[in-house]
Amino acid sequence: MKRIQRLTPWAAGLAAAALFAVPAAASAGQQRTAAPHPAAAATPVDAYASSVDAYYAAAEGKTGAALKTALHDIIKTQSKVSYDGVWNALKVTDQDPANSNNVILVYSGRSQSKSTNGGGVNDWNREHVWAKSHGDFGTATGPGTDLHHLRPEDVTVNSTRGNKDFDKGGSPVAEAPGSFTDADSFEPRDAVKGDVARMLLYMAVRYDGGDGFADLEMNDKVNNGSAPLFGKISLLKQWNQMDPPDAFEQRRNQVIFDTYQHNRNPFIDHPEWVSSIW
Repeated sequence: MKRIQRLTPWAAGLAAAALFAVPAAASAGQQRTAAPHPAAAATPVDAYASSVDAYYAAAEGKTGAALKTALHDIIKTQSKVSYDGVWNALKVTDQDPANSNNVILVYSGRSQSKSTNGGGVNDWNREHVWAKSHGDFGTATGPGTDLHHLRPEDVTVNSTRGNKDFDKGGSPVAEAPGSFTDADSFEPRDAVKGDVARMLLYMAVRYDGGDGFADLEMNDKVNNGSAPLFGKISLLKQWNQMDPPDAFEQRRNQVIFDTYQHNRNPFIDHPEWVSSIW
């Protein structure tokens, strides 16, 4: 049977660095393997790659729809966070690597004090990258509180983005340099275009109509409104390639796995699976 391709060297290196950023106590839910003989002890990178391989073992050798189904069955096993609990979780998952008192706002790119979360002008709040109206799940525990697509964002920018699908073009967004918007779409800054794509694709795999929620799917349109659909998949596939996972995104995935939900975003670990499924 063909083995799953391990992380590319750059991804493995970044992921290994990410592991050291996670507190040792934050290990609940992580899969474990038998300790190797001391003479052949694995390096941190090898141990990380082996752990990831083990997590996705049931997806080995699969492509297309079969891969999507296998990944759903893997990642649907998770702990859930309350909507109030999301506030504190985001202060950990999106912590500024250069300033532990701050979080990084996803579209704005601004480093902002963790304590300024709220609903006022220039506060940051909880942005649903998969807009909660697309499938009408609101803030229900499940898709409405899934940390893999919830990010800190400036209140005003969050409102400007609204529930728009993702596309290119429009007018510059105040307080979000490099982002653009028009009547029916939003374009995030280049540094998080891939992040946005992988968050949406995670949601389309994780929520398939079970759990009492809508079957979330991708399409190649904008103006999806309240339908459980998001676009544009053709552009999101391009963004996944042009902006591969970086250290911040890798660490975030690991913290969510270790500390909160105990499931992973497979497209951060294996961005090549995007083109295999879509």
